[in-house]
Amino acid sequence: MSEEVGFVTMAKVERRIRELPRVGVGLLGYAFMGKAHTHAWKSIPTYFWPPPAIPRLVAICGRRLEGVSEAARRYGYERYYTDWHKLVEDPDVEVFDNCGPNNVHAEPCIAAAEAGKHVICEKPLARNSREAKMMLDAVRKAGVKHMCAYNYRFVPAVRLAKKLIEEGFVGRIYHFRAQYLQEWIMDPNFPLVWRLRKDLAGSGPLGDLGSHIIDLARFLVGDIRAVSAVTRTFIKERPLPEDPSKKGLVTVEDAFAAVVEFENGAIGTLEATRFAGGRKNYNSFEINGEKASIEFNLERLNELRVYWREEPVKDIMGWHEVLVTESYHPFYKYYWPHGHIGGWEDTFKNELYHFLDCVVNDKPIEPYAATFEDGWKVDVICDAILESAEKGKRVEIRY
Repeated sequence: MSEEVGFVTMAKVERRIRELPRVGVGLLGYAFMGKAHTHAWKSIPTYFWPPPAIPRLVAICGRRLEGVSEAARRYGYERYYTDWHKLVEDPDVEVFDNCGPNNVHAEPCIAAAEAGKHVICEKPLARNSREAKMMLDAVRKAGVKHMCAYNYRFVPAVRLAKKLIEEGFVGRIYHFRAQYLQEWIMDPNFPLVWRLRKDLAGSGPLGDLGSHIIDLARFLVGDIRAVSAVTRTFIKERPLPEDPSKKGLVTVEDAFAAVVEFENGAIGTLEATRFAGGRKNYNSFEINGEKASIEFNLERLNELRVYWREEPVKDIMGWHEVLVTESYHPFYKYYWPHGHIGGWEDTFKNELYHFLDCVVNDKPIEPYAATFEDGWKVDVICDAILESAEKGKRVEIRY
């Protein structure tokens, strides 16, 4: 390529970039999820070209001045705040992205909706279904786009499973069983972080991990009619983060297990714990249908295992390991040549690209992304699981 041709090509790209609209993003929370979301926003123009718009990183907000100012410089935000009210009031913020702890989901999201901002909120949508319903009512009244960030809907293998179900290859579904297992709080000396306090988190692994598999159950199989559950708290006191010589009460469950009944007649089991030694981020599910079975494990997120009850070639009957990296697989046309695997962070790119496209081009968020209505329904089911465990009885789901 001559230098002149290269210059012309670059000029066209730069002109296209200038012509694209900008959408101002305001982010609440700069730690784990804040980093994941920021990386996704910044990556959209690289992978999804041409993008519906260029995300403009307007402002980031966090409680600690030193931490949030450093994050603003590191991530490339134009400014920073330590008060979320100022973030919501910023006229350049068009999309409010809430990556804060569960106790700061409801009020800021409601305020952002009332200010006319489109809203994304990390899961679980709220600490309980009552808060979640208030959030849903607010975004509906404001008429803004809204998404609850259940990013595992955007794993290519999960979306392929959805496609197989939708196109009838699985047939009638009989069973859905899912586990989300981690190990990170097994040490009794692990501190009493916010995720272990009901006033801040709402629940333990139920909301943190279980909400993901509840959402996947609804996404892949359908709505849940009733639950029967048990919960346990294994370590009831932990050292206080601010003074490890003192201990405080753990006020959430450490694990839950539930039997669920689906509206369509399928049955299933859901389980989540942070006491599963050896399991790092083991989000797995299996679906058994009349024509096929499907199995997925997030720790091997590029693979989908499929079993066909009637193989075209009988000699090869058995489970098939499908490497979901072909260009015709969900999302993969935006990424790499086949066989070049994707990563966990790509789920956020896929998710936020979808949201940006819906905002700019006025497309519906549903059915492939979770709206605040989906987030509220998951929280209703979470509340029912806690109620079932507390009362020791089957609880029907009522929205």
